[in-house]
Amino acid sequence: MSAATAAGPDTPLSESQRKMLFWACFLALIATAFGFIVRALLIDTWGTQFGLTGTEKGQIFGVGLWPFAISIILFSLIIDRIGYGTAMVFAFVCHVASAIMTITATGYWSLYWATFIVALANGTVEAVINPVVATLFPREKTKWLNILHAGWPGGLVLGGIIAIAMGDVDWRMKVGLLLIPTVGYGLLMLGKRWPVQERVAAGVSYKEMLSEFGMIGAFIVCWMMLGEIINVAKSAFPAFAEMTAGLPQPLSEPLALGFLAAIPLAILFGAGIGWSPGRPLFIGMLLIMIPLATTELGTDSWVTSLMTPQMVALNMDPGWVLVYTSAIMMVLRFFAGPIVHRISPLGLLAASAFVAMCGLLFLSKAEGAMILIAATLYGFGKTFFWPTMLGVVAEQFPRGGALTLNATGGVGMLGVGVVGAVFLGYIQDTSVDRHLQTQQPAIHQQVRTEKQWLFGSYPTVNADQVASLPGDQKKTIEDISNVAKKDALSTVAIFPLIMLVSYLALLGYFKSRGGYKAEVLAGHAAEDQKFTGGIEAPVEA
Repeated sequence: MSAATAAGPDTPLSESQRKMLFWACFLALIATAFGFIVRALLIDTWGTQFGLTGTEKGQIFGVGLWPFAISIILFSLIIDRIGYGTAMVFAFVCHVASAIMTITATGYWSLYWATFIVALANGTVEAVINPVVATLFPREKTKWLNILHAGWPGGLVLGGIIAIAMGDVDWRMKVGLLLIPTVGYGLLMLGKRWPVQERVAAGVSYKEMLSEFGMIGAFIVCWMMLGEIINVAKSAFPAFAEMTAGLPQPLSEPLALGFLAAIPLAILFGAGIGWSPGRPLFIGMLLIMIPLATTELGTDSWVTSLMTPQMVALNMDPGWVLVYTSAIMMVLRFFAGPIVHRISPLGLLAASAFVAMCGLLFLSKAEGAMILIAATLYGFGKTFFWPTMLGVVAEQFPRGGALTLNATGGVGMLGVGVVGAVFLGYIQDTSVDRHLQTQQPAIHQQVRTEKQWLFGSYPTVNADQVASLPGDQKKTIEDISNVAKKDALSTVAIFPLIMLVSYLALLGYFKSRGGYKAEVLAGHAAEDQKFTGGIEAPVEA
């Protein structure tokens, strides 16, 4: 992967170069999915081996997501200057390092930091591939971003089938699967030329790009990111935890501290860009990404564990639920273009939110073979969320360049990483504690403990103490835990409901303005351009 391989405006990419670059981006996204599916399939194994609570497992899921925002947003700020090749070298090194660190993990913190590194790699990959594909296909951004993001469920399907087929081998061998697509995209991108991002080609300044993002966008990102960093610091450094514990409630909590720390950073950002708050519509899209990412990635993170009791009763590996719904996503995303042309991107998103909500409620109640039908409904619902949202942002905010496009994905990852995935674990832990206290108070007294998360302390059961209980008492806790897993699926259905209301409001907004239309850069070199294979070139007068 060459660090200095950008195609200039006078040397457009050929058709074959464009296709090769697209499939290289596709394979890189498959590599990120391999890491996700292997982590989802192994989390309960790690929980048993290393004595992790439900919330701790949720925190490992979370750190596989929220650091994504660090790399995707930071690289978006500099990607046009350092080059796409340099960024992909960083991603490749991080993917390899994370695989090695996970294979040699010895407990919670080693798993945590290995997952942190792979999240940085994944964010860097998306910081590159999203603006590259939007630039390669400037007239059909939503369609091709959907096709690109078929690589995500495609990787989940392929990685999941291989991992499940490996059976009960040492879990470290399954972690090694990550290296297969990593080496593949590394070789495929070696020496490639890259297109110039459309913002740069159009002559939109760096400051204008930052203004589209705005102070409010900067505040949202800094708040969530700092909140989680403070939460990690309180867990890792007892002295810091003691220092913050002396603050009055609720200021001592990570989210409150992150809020306060984000204010001066947002002010500094605003001073540098002329105090632009950011486009209101863009800020709304950022906020919608939080329930969207939780609905898709938060649920995907937990669905294997959540459906274990039901799938075991059917004598099937619970990982097949995630593999099956991912297969649906992979196939449907290749056909997003015709659907978008019929009902518009926002219409597709509204319909998807409704179907996903119904699917989650159905999945929380389904028994036996009905699980397959419920999973099908959920798979249809979540299919178009992520790439279609990116397509809408790319079409509505082209002046924001790589930053607005990638910040949208970054905020989604922050939301699910900081709150969403952990929230699902929190629901299970507190539900188990509540039911156990009501039904078996004697057992509850033996195993109850408290842990910390982003919003403070929460009650849970101590895994080590549960392991020391007699067999019948363990079975009691296991049965209560299975009920808690169902509670989590029904609770998360609130997120697609929030999305549905938001998309209907946006549809009403665009209808009042004459309908949904993609925004085209004007007044710069990009105006009145024709497609010439990878970049836009001005039409000769």
